[in-house]
Amino acid sequence: MQVSQARMFIGRLPFKSDLLEALTGFCGLHRVTLGTFSVIGALSEVKLGYYLQDEKRYVECVHLEKKLEIASCTGNISLKDNEIFVHAHVTLADHTGVCYGGHLMSGARIFAAEYCITELAGGVLERVHDPGTGLHLWHDKGGL
Repeated sequence: MQVSQARMFIGRLPFKSDLLEALTGFCGLHRVTLGTFSVIGALSEVKLGYYLQDEKRYVECVHLEKKLEIASCTGNISLKDNEIFVHAHVTLADHTGVCYGGHLMSGARIFAAEYCITELAGGVLERVHDPGTGLHLWHDKGGL
């Protein structure tokens, strides 16, 4: 699918809010249904997930209640069951440089978070169940 950049948003997410919920809420408020994003900042708590490929399910693999820098947080925005779906992976570092990473889950408490969201235009991407992986993956309504 060929897309083009539409709008771009930069800003800060609210202190103590949930990172995943804040991103999803922002996208809903501005009707961003297709895009990419990055976030930098810090968290005071996080929950990360890991997909067990053999069992075809996500599990919470890390739950940390400590101060962490967001070394990288990237993801995409699309639709799942006609609702905005934010998919993010994050790498975090503690004060000693030890890093943690995985699938961002609800429960990541923001200390400070600055975002850059790029809305894309030119198509619709809807996540549909893929029996081979057990995941909800993109289905290109525009011609795959």
